Amino acid sequence: MAKTRPGKKDLDSYTIRGTNKIVRAGDCVLMRPSDTSKPPYVARVEKIEQDNRNNVRVRVRWYYRPEESIGGRRQFHGAKELFLSDHYDVQSAHTIEGKCIVHSFKNYTKLENVGSEDYYCRFEYKAATGAFTPDRVAVYCKCEMPYNPDDLMVQCEGCKDWYHPACVGMTIEEAKKLEHFVCSECSSDDDLKKPQTAFPVSPGSDGKVEPKRRKRGP
Repeated sequence: MAKTRPGKKDLDSYTIRGTNKIVRAGDCVLMRPSDTSKPPYVARVEKIEQDNRNNVRVRVRWYYRPEESIGGRRQFHGAKELFLSDHYDVQSAHTIEGKCIVHSFKNYTKLENVGSEDYYCRFEYKAATGAFTPDRVAVYCKCEMPYNPDDLMVQCEGCKDWYHPACVGMTIEEAKKLEHFVCSECSSDDDLKKPQTAFPVSPGSDGKVEPKRRKRGP
């Protein structure tokens, strides 16, 4: 364990003011911004300290929202997407408003219900340079965009690629009613056998085999 400076001591936990919610190192929290018109900041608590005046401060690692990154928000970024940055900071524990959960991308796509406290992260982000890790992700559809879990997609029974309904000339309502779908490139294959399983509706659906996809940067 790292040594604390004179007059400071490490705390195992902190109870959020006005609540019974307990925060520990490793937890993700919502922190009050100075501009109250903005959404709360999201951070991962790395350490909790108390000084000799009983002031509690937390060392945090910030998550960035896409619009806070150098490249900005893009079409494939989900509403609840965050980037784990290399930006560390020390803040008063009193600025913690609540707790949240930052899921892995895979686990987020398996959630049956997404709550207000649910977020996901698939990239780490270098705040100074705008670089991402990984710097390439799978892309889908004719538009060759990474998967956005907020968007409905349909899977071709032939090539197993995934498509946005709008990119193949159908509405969301029509896509939801589909029992089978074959893309234009595969529709000439007369030997295509239709599967007997339920029709999957997103690349993140549990238990579905995804093809190896082309790659592009975030």
